[in-house]
Amino acid sequence: MAKAYTPGLKVAACTMFRARRLLPVHGEVLVKVGDLVKARDVIARTFIDGDVTPVAIASQLSAPASDVAELMLVKEGDAVVAGQPIARSKGIFGFGKREVVSPSAGVIESISATTGQVMLRGAPVAVEVLAYIDGRVTEVFAGEGALIETDAVFVQGIFGVGGETVGLLRMACARPDALLDATQITPSLKGCVVVGGARVTAAAVRAAQAVGVAAIVAGGIDDADLKAILGYDLGVAITGTERLGLSIVVTEGFGDIAMAERTFALLKSFEGREASVNGATQIRAGVTRPEIVIARSAGDVAPALAAPREAGLLEIGTPVRLIRDPYFGMLGNVTALPSEPAVLGSGSKARVLEVACANGTRVTVPRANIELIET
Repeated sequence: MAKAYTPGLKVAACTMFRARRLLPVHGEVLVKVGDLVKARDVIARTFIDGDVTPVAIASQLSAPASDVAELMLVKEGDAVVAGQPIARSKGIFGFGKREVVSPSAGVIESISATTGQVMLRGAPVAVEVLAYIDGRVTEVFAGEGALIETDAVFVQGIFGVGGETVGLLRMACARPDALLDATQITPSLKGCVVVGGARVTAAAVRAAQAVGVAAIVAGGIDDADLKAILGYDLGVAITGTERLGLSIVVTEGFGDIAMAERTFALLKSFEGREASVNGATQIRAGVTRPEIVIARSAGDVAPALAAPREAGLLEIGTPVRLIRDPYFGMLGNVTALPSEPAVLGSGSKARVLEVACANGTRVTVPRANIELIET
C-alpha cells in the first residue's frame, strides 16, 4: 500500500495526555507522585521580587541630596505601608516641616546621598502554576514543577489566541456549519468554554468578553474580525500572551468554514464537562497548536478502538483536510497516492494524491495542500 508522511492536527476521543507544568524560576512544588489533582489546583509556587519605585526625597523636601539620610524616618530594610511618612524636613525653627509619604507598600531597598532618591521595593509577587487538567502526578521535578497525566479527549486547533483557561463546555450552536454571533452569547455562559459551529464574529467575541466567557471554540474566524478583536494586525508567528479576557481556538482556518462534523460531535458529547483550553500558537520551528482537553472519567463510554496508526502516516483511507484554495477547509479521505509526479495547472510538477471529499466530490491535489487529521 502506498504510504507517505505529513504533519497534521489531532482529534482524539481518548488519548494519554501529559502536561508538563513548570515554574519560570526555582520555587516550591506542592504535590508528590501519585497525587490526584484538579485543573484549578495550585501544584507549584514561587515568589519574584516586586517592582522598584523611586521616591525623590530631596526634590520633594527641597533639600540637598547629601542631607536625605538624616531626614529619613525609616532605614534601609524597613517595611512600610502606603501613606506612611518616610521622610520629614527640618523646617525653620521647628516650624513648616514637610513630609514625604510612601506611595505604596514595600521595603526600603536603598537611600542614596548622591541622587537624593529612595528605592522602594514592592511586595514579592506570587507566581503559581495550576495543574491545568484533572489527572495524576506521575513525576515531580524538584523546585520546578510536575508532570500530570490523564486519559483525555484531545482536540488540536489550527490557530488560537489567549493563554490557558478552564471552564464548563457549552454548545452555542446546534450545527457545525452555524454562525456564532452575539445573539447566542448569554449571561449563563459566564466562565464557560463556548463551542460554536462555523465562523465566530467579532461581535460574538465582544459579547463573550462582556459576559465573562472563558474561551470560544469555532470552526473559523475572519482576519478582519481578528484584527478588530486584537486592535492590531497579528504579524508574529507566536500567540498566547494576548490580554483579551478569554481564549479563542479556531479548529479549521480563516473564513466562514464549518467545524468538522467529527470534532463538533465529539465536543457536543462532552457538553457540561470541564474543559481545559490553551490558545497559544506557534507556527515556526517547534510548532505549538492550540488545544482543547477534557479529562475522561471512569464512567465514560470507551470509544471504539481502531487499528493503531503511526503518527504522521499518510495512506489510503487517512482522513485529511484540504488547506489551499479552491478546496480550502474541505474534509475527506485519501483514495489514491500516485507515486509519480503530476503536471499541475501552473505547469509545474508535484507529487499529488486523490481525496474523496465529504460532499461527495473527488479531487486531485498536491500533497503539500493537505493536512492530516490524526485520531
